[in-house]
Amino acid sequence: MRIAQVAPLFESVPPRLYGGTERVVYFLTEELVRQGHKVTLFASGDSITSAELVPCTPRALRLDPDVHDPFPHHMLLLDKVRQRAEDFDLLHFHVDYLHFPLFRTHAGRTLTTLHGRQDLADHMPFYAHFPEMPLVSISNAQRAPLPRANFVATVYHGLPLDLHKPTFEPRCGYLAFLGRISPEKRPDRAIAIARETGLPLKIAAKVDKSDETYFRDVIAPMLDGGGVEFIGEINESQKTEFLGNAAGLLFPIDWPEPFGLVMIEAMACGTPVLAFRSGSVAEIVEDGINGRIVESVEEAVQAMPSLLALDRRAIRARFEERFSATRMAADYVKVYQKLLRRRPAPERQLSALAARSVSSNGRAGHVATAVATQHETKQIEGPHRGR
Repeated sequence: MRIAQVAPLFESVPPRLYGGTERVVYFLTEELVRQGHKVTLFASGDSITSAELVPCTPRALRLDPDVHDPFPHHMLLLDKVRQRAEDFDLLHFHVDYLHFPLFRTHAGRTLTTLHGRQDLADHMPFYAHFPEMPLVSISNAQRAPLPRANFVATVYHGLPLDLHKPTFEPRCGYLAFLGRISPEKRPDRAIAIARETGLPLKIAAKVDKSDETYFRDVIAPMLDGGGVEFIGEINESQKTEFLGNAAGLLFPIDWPEPFGLVMIEAMACGTPVLAFRSGSVAEIVEDGINGRIVESVEEAVQAMPSLLALDRRAIRARFEERFSATRMAADYVKVYQKLLRRRPAPERQLSALAARSVSSNGRAGHVATAVATQHETKQIEGPHRGR
Protein backbone atom coordinates (compact mmCIF):
# COMPACT_ATOMS: atom_id res chain seq x y z
CA MET A 1 0.00 0.00 0.00
CA ARG A 2 0.98 3.63 -0.52
CA ILE A 3 0.53 5.20 2.91
CA ALA A 4 1.00 8.77 4.13
CA GLN A 5 1.83 9.18 7.82
CA VAL A 6 1.09 12.74 8.98
CA ALA A 7 2.84 13.65 12.24
CA PRO A 8 2.53 16.73 14.45
CA LEU A 9 5.39 19.18 14.19
CA PHE A 10 6.01 19.87 17.88
CA GLU A 11 8.74 17.21 18.03
CA SER A 12 10.85 15.48 15.40
CA VAL A 13 10.11 11.89 14.39
CA PRO A 14 11.50 10.29 16.47
CA PRO A 15 11.75 12.97 19.16
CA ARG A 16 15.16 13.85 20.56
CA LEU A 17 13.84 13.77 24.12
CA TYR A 18 10.22 13.66 25.34
CA GLY A 19 7.43 13.04 22.86
CA GLY A 20 4.95 10.18 22.87
CA THR A 21 2.95 10.74 19.67
CA GLU A 22 5.96 11.35 17.45
CA ARG A 23 7.71 8.30 18.91
CA VAL A 24 4.73 6.08 18.08
CA VAL A 25 4.55 7.51 14.54
CA TYR A 26 8.23 6.65 14.10
CA PHE A 27 7.85 3.05 15.26
CA LEU A 28 4.77 2.57 13.07
CA THR A 29 6.39 4.13 10.00
CA GLU A 30 9.56 2.05 10.29
CA GLU A 31 7.63 -1.18 10.78
CA LEU A 32 5.37 -0.49 7.78
CA VAL A 33 8.44 0.16 5.61
CA ARG A 34 10.02 -3.06 6.90
CA GLN A 35 6.88 -4.93 5.88
CA GLY A 36 7.21 -3.63 2.32
CA HIS A 37 4.71 -0.78 2.20
CA LYS A 38 5.53 2.48 0.41
CA VAL A 39 5.35 5.05 3.19
CA THR A 40 5.71 8.82 3.06
CA LEU A 41 6.20 10.71 6.31
CA PHE A 42 5.06 14.33 6.62
CA ALA A 43 6.97 15.71 9.61
CA SER A 44 9.57 18.24 10.72
CA GLY A 45 12.73 18.48 8.62
CA ASP A 46 14.98 17.16 11.40
CA SER A 47 13.12 13.84 11.45
CA ILE A 48 14.93 10.59 10.65
CA THR A 49 13.14 7.85 8.74
CA SER A 50 13.61 5.09 6.20
CA ALA A 51 10.39 6.26 4.52
CA GLU A 52 10.20 9.19 2.12
CA LEU A 53 10.36 12.34 4.26
CA VAL A 54 8.39 15.43 3.31
CA PRO A 55 9.81 18.19 5.55
CA CYS A 56 7.06 20.57 6.63
CA THR A 57 9.13 22.82 8.90
CA PRO A 58 12.92 23.02 9.22
CA ARG A 59 13.00 21.62 12.76
CA ALA A 60 10.73 20.56 15.60
CA LEU A 61 8.64 23.51 16.74
CA ARG A 62 9.33 23.01 20.45
CA LEU A 63 13.07 23.35 19.85
CA ASP A 64 12.80 26.39 17.55
CA PRO A 65 13.07 29.66 19.51
CA ASP A 66 11.67 31.63 16.56
CA VAL A 67 8.32 29.78 16.63
CA HIS A 68 5.59 31.38 18.74
CA ASP A 69 2.41 30.04 17.12
CA PRO A 70 2.33 26.39 15.97
CA PHE A 71 -0.93 26.58 14.04
CA PRO A 72 0.26 28.30 10.82
CA HIS A 73 2.95 25.63 10.53
CA HIS A 74 0.39 22.86 10.88
CA MET A 75 -1.87 24.50 8.29
CA LEU A 76 1.05 24.47 5.84
CA LEU A 77 1.64 20.82 6.71
CA LEU A 78 -1.96 19.94 5.86
CA ASP A 79 -1.76 21.86 2.59
CA LYS A 80 1.30 19.81 1.57
CA VAL A 81 -0.62 16.63 2.33
CA ARG A 82 -3.62 17.90 0.35
CA GLN A 83 -1.46 18.66 -2.69
CA ARG A 84 -0.21 15.08 -2.76
CA ALA A 85 -3.35 13.33 -1.55
CA GLU A 86 -3.88 11.41 -4.78
CA ASP A 87 -0.42 9.81 -4.48
CA PHE A 88 -1.63 7.59 -1.65
CA ASP A 89 -4.05 4.79 -1.02
CA LEU A 90 -4.51 5.92 2.57
CA LEU A 91 -3.79 9.07 4.58
CA HIS A 92 -3.08 8.35 8.25
CA PHE A 93 -3.26 11.46 10.44
CA HIS A 94 -1.84 11.90 13.94
CA VAL A 95 -2.69 15.61 14.34
CA ASP A 96 -5.96 15.21 16.23
CA TYR A 97 -8.82 16.76 14.21
CA LEU A 98 -7.11 19.71 12.49
CA HIS A 99 -7.49 18.14 9.04
CA PHE A 100 -11.20 17.27 9.19
CA PRO A 101 -12.57 20.25 7.19
CA LEU A 102 -9.85 19.96 4.49
CA PHE A 103 -10.09 16.20 4.01
CA ARG A 104 -13.79 15.54 4.48
CA THR A 105 -14.16 14.70 0.80
CA HIS A 106 -11.36 12.13 1.21
CA ALA A 107 -12.89 10.59 4.33
CA GLY A 108 -13.08 7.10 2.83
CA ARG A 109 -9.31 6.81 2.61
CA THR A 110 -8.29 8.69 5.72
CA LEU A 111 -7.66 7.37 9.20
CA THR A 112 -7.15 9.49 12.29
CA THR A 113 -5.48 8.16 15.41
CA LEU A 114 -6.48 10.23 18.41
CA HIS A 115 -3.54 10.53 20.80
CA GLY A 116 -4.95 12.93 23.40
CA ARG A 117 -7.71 12.99 25.98
CA GLN A 118 -11.23 13.10 24.57
CA ASP A 119 -13.34 13.81 27.65
CA LEU A 120 -13.56 17.57 27.08
CA ALA A 121 -17.03 18.92 26.23
CA ASP A 122 -15.68 20.89 23.26
CA HIS A 123 -14.87 17.69 21.40
CA MET A 124 -18.33 16.18 21.31
CA PRO A 125 -20.12 18.54 18.89
CA PHE A 126 -17.05 18.62 16.66
CA TYR A 127 -16.93 14.85 16.11
CA ALA A 128 -20.71 14.84 15.65
CA HIS A 129 -20.25 17.32 12.80
CA PHE A 130 -17.79 15.01 10.99
CA PRO A 131 -19.33 11.54 11.41
CA GLU A 132 -17.75 10.22 8.22
CA MET A 133 -14.15 10.58 9.46
CA PRO A 134 -12.83 7.16 10.62
CA LEU A 135 -11.09 7.24 14.00
CA VAL A 136 -8.77 4.95 15.95
CA SER A 137 -8.55 5.10 19.72
CA ILE A 138 -5.37 4.07 21.54
CA SER A 139 -7.38 2.59 24.42
CA ASN A 140 -11.02 1.76 25.01
CA ALA A 141 -11.04 4.20 27.92
CA GLN A 142 -10.04 7.02 25.58
CA ARG A 143 -13.08 6.55 23.35
CA ALA A 144 -15.61 6.16 26.17
CA PRO A 145 -16.61 9.89 26.29
CA LEU A 146 -17.46 9.83 22.56
CA PRO A 147 -19.94 6.97 22.10
CA ARG A 148 -21.28 8.37 18.80
CA ALA A 149 -17.93 9.11 17.15
CA ASN A 150 -16.86 6.97 14.18
CA PHE A 151 -14.32 4.72 15.90
CA VAL A 152 -13.33 1.81 13.68
CA ALA A 153 -10.79 0.18 16.02
CA THR A 154 -8.71 0.45 19.16
CA VAL A 155 -5.00 -0.09 18.47
CA TYR A 156 -2.64 -0.22 21.42
CA HIS A 157 0.81 1.30 20.98
CA GLY A 158 3.79 -0.95 20.38
CA LEU A 159 7.58 -0.78 20.59
CA PRO A 160 10.31 -2.58 18.61
CA LEU A 161 11.34 -5.67 20.55
CA ASP A 162 15.00 -4.70 20.33
CA LEU A 163 14.49 -1.11 21.50
CA HIS A 164 15.03 -1.85 25.19
CA LYS A 165 17.08 -4.75 26.49
CA PRO A 166 15.45 -6.18 29.63
CA THR A 167 17.25 -6.12 32.98
CA PHE A 168 16.25 -9.11 35.05
CA GLU A 169 18.60 -8.34 37.96
CA PRO A 170 18.62 -4.55 38.45
CA ARG A 171 21.68 -3.13 40.18
CA CYS A 172 19.85 -0.31 41.91
CA GLY A 173 16.92 -0.22 44.28
CA TYR A 174 15.34 3.09 43.30
CA LEU A 175 11.84 3.86 42.09
CA ALA A 176 11.51 5.69 38.77
CA PHE A 177 9.22 8.48 37.56
CA LEU A 178 9.52 9.20 33.83
CA GLY A 179 7.62 11.65 31.68
CA ARG A 180 6.43 15.19 32.30
CA ILE A 181 6.18 17.40 35.38
CA SER A 182 2.54 18.47 35.50
CA PRO A 183 -0.37 18.41 37.96
CA GLU A 184 -2.14 15.56 36.15
CA LYS A 185 0.96 13.35 36.17
CA ARG A 186 1.21 13.80 39.98
CA PRO A 187 4.95 13.66 40.67
CA ASP A 188 3.99 14.81 44.16
CA ARG A 189 2.33 11.43 44.71
CA ALA A 190 5.49 9.69 43.50
CA ILE A 191 7.57 11.61 46.04
CA ALA A 192 5.10 10.81 48.82
CA ILE A 193 5.15 7.09 47.97
CA ALA A 194 8.95 7.00 47.92
CA ARG A 195 9.19 8.81 51.24
CA GLU A 196 6.63 6.52 52.89
CA THR A 197 8.35 3.34 51.66
CA GLY A 198 11.85 4.61 52.37
CA LEU A 199 12.97 3.87 48.81
CA PRO A 200 14.98 6.40 46.76
CA LEU A 201 13.22 8.04 43.81
CA LYS A 202 14.70 9.30 40.55
CA ILE A 203 12.61 11.69 38.45
CA ALA A 204 13.47 11.94 34.75
CA ALA A 205 11.00 14.44 33.31
CA LYS A 206 10.66 17.56 31.25
CA VAL A 207 9.10 20.79 32.48
CA ASP A 208 7.02 22.62 29.89
CA LYS A 209 6.75 26.38 30.09
CA SER A 210 3.12 26.03 31.12
CA ASP A 211 4.17 23.91 34.11
CA GLU A 212 7.13 25.96 35.33
CA THR A 213 5.09 27.58 38.10
CA TYR A 214 3.82 24.19 39.30
CA PHE A 215 7.35 22.84 39.34
CA ARG A 216 8.75 25.86 41.19
CA ASP A 217 5.96 26.20 43.77
CA VAL A 218 4.94 22.57 44.39
CA ILE A 219 7.57 20.06 43.27
CA ALA A 220 10.89 21.84 43.85
CA PRO A 221 10.27 22.32 47.60
CA MET A 222 9.43 18.60 47.89
CA LEU A 223 12.88 17.67 46.51
CA ASP A 224 14.54 18.86 49.71
CA GLY A 225 15.12 16.32 52.44
CA GLY A 226 17.06 13.69 50.53
CA GLY A 227 16.04 10.49 48.81
CA VAL A 228 14.66 12.21 45.69
CA GLU A 229 16.80 13.08 42.67
CA PHE A 230 15.53 15.24 39.79
CA ILE A 231 17.40 14.33 36.59
CA GLY A 232 15.45 16.26 33.95
CA GLU A 233 14.73 15.05 30.42
CA ILE A 234 16.47 11.94 29.10
CA ASN A 235 16.72 10.57 25.57
CA GLU A 236 15.76 7.17 24.18
CA SER A 237 19.16 5.56 24.70
CA GLN A 238 19.16 6.60 28.37
CA LYS A 239 15.75 5.09 29.06
CA THR A 240 16.93 1.48 28.95
CA GLU A 241 19.37 1.96 31.81
CA PHE A 242 17.12 4.32 33.75
CA LEU A 243 14.08 2.03 33.62
CA GLY A 244 15.95 -1.26 33.60
CA ASN A 245 17.86 -0.56 36.80
CA ALA A 246 14.78 0.71 38.62
CA ALA A 247 13.01 -1.56 41.09
CA GLY A 248 9.70 -0.22 39.80
CA LEU A 249 8.07 2.55 37.78
CA LEU A 250 5.63 4.88 39.52
CA PHE A 251 2.73 6.06 37.35
CA PRO A 252 0.56 7.94 39.87
CA ILE A 253 -1.62 9.83 37.38
CA ASP A 254 -4.68 11.91 38.20
CA TRP A 255 -6.29 12.25 34.77
CA PRO A 256 -7.84 10.00 32.06
CA GLU A 257 -4.54 8.95 30.49
CA PRO A 258 -5.26 7.85 26.89
CA PHE A 259 -2.46 5.24 26.88
CA GLY A 260 0.72 5.95 28.84
CA LEU A 261 3.66 4.90 26.66
CA VAL A 262 6.06 4.91 29.60
CA MET A 263 4.22 1.94 31.10
CA ILE A 264 5.12 -0.36 28.20
CA GLU A 265 8.62 1.13 28.01
CA ALA A 266 9.13 -0.02 31.59
CA MET A 267 7.64 -3.44 30.82
CA ALA A 268 10.03 -3.81 27.89
CA CYS A 269 12.84 -3.43 30.42
CA GLY A 270 11.25 -6.03 32.69
CA THR A 271 10.36 -3.37 35.24
CA PRO A 272 7.02 -3.61 37.11
CA VAL A 273 4.60 -0.68 37.05
CA LEU A 274 2.71 0.73 40.01
CA ALA A 275 -0.12 2.81 38.53
CA PHE A 276 -3.18 4.63 39.80
CA ARG A 277 -6.47 3.40 38.38
CA SER A 278 -7.46 5.98 35.78
CA GLY A 279 -7.85 6.15 32.00
CA SER A 280 -6.13 3.31 30.17
CA VAL A 281 -4.26 1.90 33.18
CA ALA A 282 -6.47 -1.15 33.69
CA GLU A 283 -6.06 -2.06 29.99
CA ILE A 284 -2.26 -1.88 30.05
CA VAL A 285 -1.34 -3.11 33.53
CA GLU A 286 -2.32 -6.67 34.42
CA ASP A 287 -2.56 -6.47 38.18
CA GLY A 288 -0.27 -9.01 39.81
CA ILE A 289 1.49 -9.92 36.53
CA ASN A 290 3.29 -6.85 35.21
CA GLY A 291 2.36 -4.36 37.91
CA ARG A 292 -0.07 -3.29 40.58
CA ILE A 293 -3.07 -0.99 40.25
CA VAL A 294 -3.91 1.21 43.24
CA GLU A 295 -6.21 4.10 44.09
CA SER A 296 -4.34 6.01 46.82
CA VAL A 297 -0.90 6.72 48.18
CA GLU A 298 -1.67 4.53 51.20
CA GLU A 299 -2.66 1.62 48.95
CA ALA A 300 0.48 2.16 46.86
CA VAL A 301 2.68 1.89 49.96
CA GLN A 302 0.93 -1.32 50.98
CA ALA A 303 1.31 -2.77 47.45
CA MET A 304 5.02 -2.02 47.19
CA PRO A 305 6.34 -5.39 48.52
CA SER A 306 4.20 -7.38 46.09
CA LEU A 307 5.20 -5.07 43.23
CA LEU A 308 8.91 -5.62 43.85
CA ALA A 309 8.36 -9.39 44.04
CA LEU A 310 6.92 -9.67 40.50
CA ASP A 311 8.79 -11.84 37.98
CA ARG A 312 10.68 -9.51 35.63
CA ARG A 313 11.03 -12.23 32.99
CA ALA A 314 7.26 -12.70 32.96
CA ILE A 315 6.83 -8.93 32.62
CA ARG A 316 9.07 -8.87 29.56
CA ALA A 317 7.29 -11.90 28.08
CA ARG A 318 3.88 -10.22 28.38
CA PHE A 319 5.31 -7.08 26.78
CA GLU A 320 6.47 -9.13 23.78
CA GLU A 321 3.06 -10.76 23.47
CA ARG A 322 0.98 -7.59 23.71
CA PHE A 323 2.96 -4.47 22.88
CA SER A 324 5.36 -5.05 19.98
CA ALA A 325 5.61 -2.63 17.04
CA THR A 326 5.01 -5.59 14.72
CA ARG A 327 1.65 -6.25 16.35
CA MET A 328 0.77 -2.54 16.26
CA ALA A 329 1.56 -2.26 12.54
CA ALA A 330 -0.35 -5.45 11.76
CA ASP A 331 -3.41 -4.06 13.55
CA TYR A 332 -3.21 -0.84 11.55
CA VAL A 333 -2.80 -2.69 8.25
CA LYS A 334 -6.01 -4.60 9.01
CA VAL A 335 -7.78 -1.28 9.57
CA TYR A 336 -6.31 0.18 6.36
CA GLN A 337 -7.51 -2.82 4.35
CA LYS A 338 -10.96 -2.66 5.91
CA LEU A 339 -11.32 1.02 5.04
CA LEU A 340 -10.10 0.57 1.48
CA ARG A 341 -12.51 -2.32 0.87
CA ARG A 342 -15.35 0.06 1.76
CA ARG A 343 -14.42 2.51 -1.00
CA PRO A 344 -16.55 2.56 -4.16
CA ALA A 345 -15.22 0.25 -6.88
CA PRO A 346 -14.27 3.06 -9.35
CA GLU A 347 -12.07 4.68 -6.69
CA ARG A 348 -10.31 1.39 -5.96
CA GLN A 349 -9.68 0.82 -9.67
CA LEU A 350 -8.22 4.28 -10.13
CA SER A 351 -6.00 3.81 -7.11
CA ALA A 352 -4.72 0.51 -8.45
CA LEU A 353 -4.07 2.10 -11.86
CA ALA A 354 -2.03 4.86 -10.22
CA ALA A 355 0.00 2.37 -8.21
CA ARG A 356 0.82 0.23 -11.27
CA SER A 357 1.74 3.25 -13.37
CA VAL A 358 4.00 4.73 -10.71
CA SER A 359 5.67 1.36 -10.23
CA SER A 360 6.28 0.85 -13.97
CA ASN A 361 7.61 4.23 -15.08
CA GLY A 362 7.94 6.47 -12.00
CA ARG A 363 5.79 9.26 -13.45
CA ALA A 364 4.06 9.82 -10.11
CA GLY A 365 3.07 13.42 -10.65
CA HIS A 366 1.50 12.79 -14.08
CA VAL A 367 -0.44 9.75 -12.90
CA ALA A 368 -1.61 11.45 -9.71
CA THR A 369 -2.95 14.38 -11.74
CA ALA A 370 -4.75 12.08 -14.15
CA VAL A 371 -6.30 10.06 -11.35
CA ALA A 372 -7.39 13.19 -9.50
CA THR A 373 -9.04 14.58 -12.65
CA GLN A 374 -10.96 11.34 -13.30
CA HIS A 375 -12.00 11.14 -9.66
CA GLU A 376 -13.26 14.73 -9.60
CA THR A 377 -15.24 14.14 -12.83
CA LYS A 378 -16.94 11.08 -11.35
CA GLN A 379 -17.80 13.01 -8.21
CA ILE A 380 -19.48 15.75 -10.26
CA GLU A 381 -21.38 13.35 -12.51
CA GLY A 382 -22.17 10.75 -9.85
CA PRO A 383 -25.27 10.29 -7.68
CA HIS A 384 -23.73 12.05 -4.65
CA ARG A 385 -23.43 15.44 -6.33
CA GLY A 386 -24.00 18.33 -3.92
CA ARG A 387 -22.97 16.51 -0.72
